[in-house]
Amino acid sequence: MRLSILLSMRSRFYRSGITLERMTLQRFRIGSALTLAALLTLASLSAQQAPKVSAPYEMFTLPNGLTVILHEDHTVPMVTVNVWYHAGSAREKFGRTGFAHLFEHILFEGSKHVKEGDFDNLLEAAGGNNNGSTTTDRTNYYESLPSNALDLALFLESDRMGYLLDVVTPQLVDGQRDVVKNERRQSYENAPYGMSNVRITELMYPKTHPYHWPVIGYMEDLTAATHDDVKEFFTRYYAPGNASIVIAGDINPADARKKIEHWFSDVKPGAHLPPIEAPPVELTSVIKDTMTDNVQLPRLTMVWHSPAMFKPGDAELDVLANVLTGGKNSRLYKRLVYELQLVQNISAFQGSAALGSRFQITATARPSAEAPAAVLEKIKAIIDEEIEKLKQTPPDAREVQRALNGIESNFLASMQRSASKADQMNAYYFATGNPDYFAEDLARYLALQPNDIQAAARRWLPSDRRLEMSVLPKK
Repeated sequence: MRLSILLSMRSRFYRSGITLERMTLQRFRIGSALTLAALLTLASLSAQQAPKVSAPYEMFTLPNGLTVILHEDHTVPMVTVNVWYHAGSAREKFGRTGFAHLFEHILFEGSKHVKEGDFDNLLEAAGGNNNGSTTTDRTNYYESLPSNALDLALFLESDRMGYLLDVVTPQLVDGQRDVVKNERRQSYENAPYGMSNVRITELMYPKTHPYHWPVIGYMEDLTAATHDDVKEFFTRYYAPGNASIVIAGDINPADARKKIEHWFSDVKPGAHLPPIEAPPVELTSVIKDTMTDNVQLPRLTMVWHSPAMFKPGDAELDVLANVLTGGKNSRLYKRLVYELQLVQNISAFQGSAALGSRFQITATARPSAEAPAAVLEKIKAIIDEEIEKLKQTPPDAREVQRALNGIESNFLASMQRSASKADQMNAYYFATGNPDYFAEDLARYLALQPNDIQAAARRWLPSDRRLEMSVLPKK
């Protein structure tokens, strides 16, 4: 069906098909553009020589409260529509968890004017793709497609924002509830080491904290959720006033604004919700926890509370994680994998989030004749040695520069794609109020010196206030 027919009036149209399986629960970092996994070589630049990066934008708010951010980029004839609902699992309450992720599934099951399966069929026919994800802080949905099909993406997003409840029946809720339950079984309950991730959040946060429960929710809560519970959650949190939409790519801003106003003007406004507030959480001692699992190799995870995203110390811990485990020349990788051959793999990361973060080191042991618990004690001792060395002596300038090179390279590479740029602009708006926070974000990394990394290790990685989680083979 030609798009011109769609534009002739606000008609909602149909085609049948099969819904694609969703990729969910992606562990999203507000600085996902700054992934440290791949360290690509880049010419060394000082903070004063940092490249000028920017994504100029126009921003306005519709009468119903929807925040709209437009970014024009004619590099390729593609456009990305990226919608953030400021409702992740932190908006849930204890005893009623899993709703944010459940809605991530429900929103792909059709709306008043889009039959089940048509969301994917229409986009694929236009040469586009789409997906969504849920975190503690937000749920996002996006479509990337040829720029001449922008109206199609706006039609689909506006229809499920304004007309989803018209088709959300108890039977639909039950069907997607079962899908989410199976996903929980597959990703957590029956996955190696899967339940340790649930246990970590429970031990790091009290029940009153919105980060206590897993993003996917508890099985008993999913079972107990009623049709009315689900409708209430959607009505409260999936309103224009609690959402922001970025349109980035090959667009004419004035024309894109008209299209946005056309498709979203009849979506009813909802209440504007204030940001979530939660008191900071601190550990007062070492928490030791051991669980068994159907695994062959023991695993040790050490977790500390750390600063929230964009707060002082957040960038420093990203670099510290890279110094410890970022590549084969990193300190813990060389010591535990190459030299001592105690571990199969090891990783560290700063898991930044809006209400506070967690710094985490995870090591999976190699097969050994020794008792699993004894092996993990050896690994922990080596990790503590290396952290203590960083507390006593700053890392080499070469180590820090290698980490910064990788951060800068990945940062610049991400800005070449409208999809990653659109999502990052929504992330920046959510966290700072400025969708074009690219230069400031990169600058906070490139300004770091070795003594900043040392100070972060001293401040945020105390040996007497952390979680030590051991996962042992059941036998």
